[in-house]
Amino acid sequence: MPQTVSGVVAREKGAPVEVVPVVVPDPGPGEAVVAIQACGVCHTDLHYREGGIGDNFPYLLGHEAAGIVETVGGGVTDVAAGDFVILNWRAVCGECRACRRGRPWYCFNTFNASQPMTLEDGTPLSAALGIGAFADKTLVHAGQCTKVDPAAPATAAGLLGCGVMAGLGAAINTGGVGRGDSVAVIGCGGVGCAAIAGARLAGASRIVAVDVDVRKLEKARELGATHVVDATAGDVVEAVQAVTDGFGADVVIDAVGRPETWKQAFYARDLAGTVVLVGVPTPEMTLELPLLDVFGRGGALKSSWYGDCLPSRDFPMLIDLYLQGRLPLDAFVSETIGVGDVEAAFDKMHRGDVLRSVVVW
Repeated sequence: MPQTVSGVVAREKGAPVEVVPVVVPDPGPGEAVVAIQACGVCHTDLHYREGGIGDNFPYLLGHEAAGIVETVGGGVTDVAAGDFVILNWRAVCGECRACRRGRPWYCFNTFNASQPMTLEDGTPLSAALGIGAFADKTLVHAGQCTKVDPAAPATAAGLLGCGVMAGLGAAINTGGVGRGDSVAVIGCGGVGCAAIAGARLAGASRIVAVDVDVRKLEKARELGATHVVDATAGDVVEAVQAVTDGFGADVVIDAVGRPETWKQAFYARDLAGTVVLVGVPTPEMTLELPLLDVFGRGGALKSSWYGDCLPSRDFPMLIDLYLQGRLPLDAFVSETIGVGDVEAAFDKMHRGDVLRSVVVW
C-alpha cells in the first residue's frame, strides 16, 4: 500500500520550503523504497527552490542521502530489503554508447523511478535529481541504490551521494591527481574541500587552497591543504605560482564555476597541466580567452560531472577508506538538523557558515 510520509517541498520559485505530507507508492519493477536516515543540504537543492534548474514545481527536495532499503519491486537483484545504501543520481543504463565503450561514468541514459511521488491531492512531485530524499522515505530506481558497509554512519556516508563525491572525484577521477603532483583548488566550500581531501588521498605533494573566506581556508588546512591563498589579498595566479616553484600547479580545480575563477585556474596551471571545472556555472555566463593561449599552454581542459564517479565502484571503496580512518568524511558535517530546519540551513549555506548541514531522522 502507498505510504504517507513527511517531506520538504518547494511549491513555487523562490518561496520558502514547506514540510508537507508526501505519498510514496509501492515500488514497481526495477524500483525501491528507501527509509532515509540522513540527507545533506546541498546547493543544488537551493537551485531547485530558486528555479535555477527547471520550473517543474512542486519539487520534493533532497538528494545527498543514505538509508535502508525497505522494499523492492520486481526484477531487482542488486539490493534487497535491509541493505544500507547510498543514493546516487546516475544509475547507469549499461546500454548507451558511453556504457558500451566502457565509460559508464558518462552514461547518457541514467535511470530514475517510473512512478512519481505525490502530494495528498494527487499532484505529482518532481524529485530533486530523481531522488527526493528530504523525506522519511523515498521511491527511487534500484540502480540509484549502492550497497555499502553499514558500519559507516549515514551522516557521513550520505555525503558521497553528491557534493563530497563531486569534489573527491574531480581530483582523483577527472583530474587524475597522482603522487607528488601539485594541486590548486579555487573555492573551498564543501566540494572544494572534498577536492582537497581527494588530492591528499591521492598523494599530492603541494595542495594550494584559494578562497575569499578565511574560515574556509582554515577548514581547507584541516582537510589537507599545505598552502592557503586569500583571494582578496592579491593576484591568485601569482600566489599559486609562488608556491609551485614559479611554474603553476599540475592540476587546478575550479570549484566555483565563474568565468573569472576559471581563467584563474587556466593561468595558474603549469604548462601541459590540467584544469578541472566542477563548480556549476549559470546559463548566462560566457568565457572569452585568446585561442593562442589555449594552444600554447597545452594540457587538458576538463569538466567533471559528479566527479566522473561510478557509484558501484567508488562508493564502497571510499566508505572502506573512511572506516580505515583515511578519509575524514565526518569533518564535512557542520551540524545535524531536523527536517523542519532546511530553510534555515539554506541561509547558513548561503552565508558560508557551514560545509554541510545534514538532516537526520
